[in-house]
This record gives sequence, C-alpha cells and structure tokens, in this order.
Amino acid sequence: MNPFVYACIAPHGGEIIPELQGSSPERMAVTRKSMVKLGQQMAAANPDCIVVLSPHGTRINGRFSITDSERLDGSWSENEATFTMEKKVERDLARKINEEALKNGLPSSTINFGTAAGPISCLPLDWGAIIPLRFMPDVPVVVITPSRDLSFQELFTFGESLRTSVADYGNKVGLIASCDWAHAHDEQGPYGFDPAAKEFDNQIVELIKTNQLEKMADFDADFIEAAKPDGIWQTLILAGAIPPEERQIEFLSYEAPTYFGLICAGVLAKRKI
Repeated sequence: MNPFVYACIAPHGGEIIPELQGSSPERMAVTRKSMVKLGQQMAAANPDCIVVLSPHGTRINGRFSITDSERLDGSWSENEATFTMEKKVERDLARKINEEALKNGLPSSTINFGTAAGPISCLPLDWGAIIPLRFMPDVPVVVITPSRDLSFQELFTFGESLRTSVADYGNKVGLIASCDWAHAHDEQGPYGFDPAAKEFDNQIVELIKTNQLEKMADFDADFIEAAKPDGIWQTLILAGAIPPEERQIEFLSYEAPTYFGLICAGVLAKRKI
C-alpha cells in the first residue's frame, strides 16, 4: 500500500506566496488558489513530517543530497518583499532514506553544516521548498535534491527506495515533488523563448492527468533542453515511490503567467473498488 499519507506535485514560483504577490495578485491567482487546496489536503492527512523533493537545494554532482542538519533556514524575496522560513529536520527519517538508498546501490549522501548537532547545525532552505511549504502544515521536513547527472532509472529506483524507507519509518509522512515546468515561454524571460515550451507543458499536463508519470523518462534530451523544465527529476522520484496502481491524481491547474509553467496536482491513495 501507498506509505505516504498525502503527496502532491507543486510549483515554486515566488509570487504564489501571498506575501510576495506584489501589485499584481492576479498573475498567479489560479495557482495560489490550487496551492491553498493542496495545503488543506495535506493538513487533513495530518503528517508527522514532510519530504520535499526540490531541484534547488544543495546539489552534489552525481548524487542524491539529503538534509541531515538540525534545522533549515531560508528566505525568498520578490516585489520588494521577503518571506522567511525555518524548519526542523526529521533527521531519523533522513538517515533511514540515505541508508536504504546506499543499500540499493544508489549514489546518496546526507549533508550537514556547521556542527554535528545543536543550533549551529543549519543548512539553507531553498525556494523550491519554501514556496510549497508556505501552504503546508508546520511539521519537520526532509529536503532531497537530485543531481541532474543522475539517470532517469536512478531517479525511479530512488523513489522505490524512498518508499521502503517511509514504510519502515512508522510515522505519517507527506511527500511534495516541487516542480516548475518549461522555462522558455517568454522571450523577455531569462531563458528566452522556444516553441518547445508550450508543446512540452501540454504533454506534461496530459501525462499527469492520465497518471502516466513514468513516461516523462521517454522525452528526448534535446526536447527537454529546449523547453528547460526543472520538474521531471522530482516527478520520476515520486513515480517510483508511488506506483500508478496506488495513486489517484487530482489535477487542479496549469498556467504559465510569466516565463515558466506552473502545475498543481494532488496524488491521493487509490480507493479500493
């Protein structure tokens, strides 16, 4: 059975956070409303901790990076405003995840900073975690950042390993795949415009709606590079952690109000018939 009490695919555009929406709150209003719903569903599941799969945490080339500090502390600024967040790390779960991954031959490492324990043991909390966690219950977290050098098969296998760790852990765990999608929707954006962006996001929406997350591994490398997403890696881990026969996807929204695509989807335990 699915060991996660709740899971979701959530974006991390800064203006989603109400405190950072600035003078144009309508710009990400659709996504903001969906994030409120995802947060309510996560809260209803009452997790003891949340695992966040983020593309923007501390990366180790060729490895899965797993937070094992006492706490995480970070901020994100947009529209002349700053949002700050601090989270306790669920270190027991972090170590279980790493041990299981290593046992399965995966390149995985826990990371810390400052001191082994105590208040100075603190890593940066990245915006890939801060933005979705703004809408979630305030519980300890584990942030996992996969290297882009890892193969799609390694991502999927890590998800299976994560599933085993959570099942053995004994407490209630939520899962967030923090993902933005194509980043080439606007020629004024930092990555310019590429027509692949719209086609890529259309295909991603269809795969999520039809519960075919695994097929993201079939995309051509040139297509991915042209569209410039950052969501495939985390989604394939989620796909390995919760196989299709155990997940029921509730697709909430898609929009691309700036240069990158935003998707919100809940991943519920499939009901028995």
